[in-house]
Amino acid sequence: MQTVAELEDALTRPASADIDFFRELDGNLMILGGAGKMGPSLARLARRAADASGRHRRILAVSRQKLAVEGVESLGCDFLDRAQLAALPDCPNIIFLAGRKFGSADNMALTWATNTLLPALVAERFRGARFVALSSGNVYALSARGATETTTPGPVGEYAQSVLGRERIFEYFSVRDRSPVAIIRLNYAVDLRYGVLLDIGQRVYEGLAVPLAMGSVNVIWQGDANSMILRSLALAETPPRVLNVTGPETLTVRWIAERFGEHFGVAPVFEAREAESALLNDSSLACRLLGAPSMSAEELIGRQAGWIRAGLPTLRKPTHFEVRDGAF
Repeated sequence: MQTVAELEDALTRPASADIDFFRELDGNLMILGGAGKMGPSLARLARRAADASGRHRRILAVSRQKLAVEGVESLGCDFLDRAQLAALPDCPNIIFLAGRKFGSADNMALTWATNTLLPALVAERFRGARFVALSSGNVYALSARGATETTTPGPVGEYAQSVLGRERIFEYFSVRDRSPVAIIRLNYAVDLRYGVLLDIGQRVYEGLAVPLAMGSVNVIWQGDANSMILRSLALAETPPRVLNVTGPETLTVRWIAERFGEHFGVAPVFEAREAESALLNDSSLACRLLGAPSMSAEELIGRQAGWIRAGLPTLRKPTHFEVRDGAF
């Protein structure tokens, strides 16, 4: 991948499972929060998969900023404005991506409103619809091994607490209104323009110290994450089904940096030491139900190294993967 266009094509190229999913899907699909980091590529994937299935489906993307994706109907909406929310068309299938993380420590009241009040308004507006609600692995406590879906949540910091609040809101309305929901606890999708691998790789390339305090991570190619999120609609149930979505491999930050060092021909510089715990998810259940990711960590690192070396565009949005106190 040598251009943004090639990256976008790879991110949104549907697999056979995505096409089969649309052959079985009843009704149209609406993506709420469609202008964020994942929304545009998810909308394009859905459009391409629906077209390849041979069945007409409207794909709608809703956010404050309208989305320019061919074949996707873009609608503007402030989700905290009840009148604007009420004006949206009905839709039986909803992928909920709206949320607030970056800069959340600067305005925690807005973070809580976005991550808890907003889902309540949406769940009421689309009562009875089928939902996939994006969450985060941050709802788990730091641990020495990957958390499973049955691990008791232990969110660290207000941001993570508000994300668990989002889950509880969807759980309440799912049971009350019999709305099927799949909750996706995502850990670190990689798009080459942002992600944990970019954060680490850039530091190695520029000779900056790589922080080791959060000693291990999980990552997943965003194209694979989008596919799994999309097809999770078929697994939604009430009470909600929870799925950890990330790569199956647990990667040490040191190993990732060393692999980048080999690609760049430099020796990585490190700071701090690895703690015994980290933010880790066990995605074996999702891999069993939805299929394993198509791209390995080794391949992802190689592609990320090529992107960095070529000086290709980035979103300049660090993941803050090294933060251990939950203050993002």
